[in-house]
Amino acid sequence: MTLKHSLIQAKLAKYWGNYLNSSQQKGEVYTDVPCRTNKQGRYPDVAYLTPELETEFGNEKVLPQSFPLSAEIVSPTDLAEDVIAKAEEYLESGSEKVWLVFPENKWVIVLTEESRLIFISGQVVNTQKVLHGFSILVDELLA
Repeated sequence: MTLKHSLIQAKLAKYWGNYLNSSQQKGEVYTDVPCRTNKQGRYPDVAYLTPELETEFGNEKVLPQSFPLSAEIVSPTDLAEDVIAKAEEYLESGSEKVWLVFPENKWVIVLTEESRLIFISGQVVNTQKVLHGFSILVDELLA
């Protein structure tokens, strides 16, 4: 993990959390939190837990599935194939949306079961299925 990685992780958690509060949606935003995929234990960099899952699993030590919305901040030493495989693993284990944040390229790749979208500098990345209505400029997130 680099300083930039940690900063973007903290910013994204803050942005998602602030949006939860301002939109009066419920749930919780976590960083480096354990979950179990169909293959192994994982720790998404940033994750959102819906109020329904919070009620059901909020007292567990490890979420027994992937978070509905997860983000991974990609470090310069990460292999793209590995990061994409991790996102696919999250989707196969209950996640509805995964953000892969590439700080060096200023890209955010958003994956769902149905689509793979790439957002670049100058564009707005948003959430539709989970954390309804959240949006942010790629440049603001990665500044």
